[in-house]
Amino acid sequence: MVGNILKNHTDDELLHIYRAKKSADALTVLFNRYYHLVYGVCMKYYRNSENAKDSTMQIFEKLMDDIPKHDIQYFKAWLYRVSQNHCLMQLRSRKYYTVSFDEIIEQGVETEDGVHPAVAKEEMLTKMEHAMTELNEDQRKCVEFFYLEKKTYTEIMALTGFNFMQVKSYIQNGKRNLKIKMTAASNE
Repeated sequence: MVGNILKNHTDDELLHIYRAKKSADALTVLFNRYYHLVYGVCMKYYRNSENAKDSTMQIFEKLMDDIPKHDIQYFKAWLYRVSQNHCLMQLRSRKYYTVSFDEIIEQGVETEDGVHPAVAKEEMLTKMEHAMTELNEDQRKCVEFFYLEKKTYTEIMALTGFNFMQVKSYIQNGKRNLKIKMTAASNE
């Protein structure tokens, strides 16, 4: 009954209710609202439904402690980032890293430079994460919304308060700066 009343609240309102009352109902509504998003992120990284389900539950359990500790401006974007970070940490620890025999045969064990494709991809993702942190805040937000969350210019304008030309500029300049920073990191 309480959950039905809370379903009409915004993410910000639910976060406020959770922080003020430690309301499990508010967290349940957020869970139901964003389960598919978190599960989708986990599937993208693990390509294994059991590992994705396990991580999805771990992420939502972790939210109980994390929500009060963070100033969350856009819950969906923040949750997406938390999910990505969780998956990357799991992959780095090799807890969930599974490669089928067919994938190894298909990709080969190593490339010409002696690096396995999975290792090369992980290194590239790490460089990209680092480069993203070096972008100015407005560029980083717009790039994340557009490329990672697949938001439209109109949605980004509504979320940030920027006008069309600002969003376009931040995305173009952010993309260019990201490429420059990643190229520089590769040459080090």
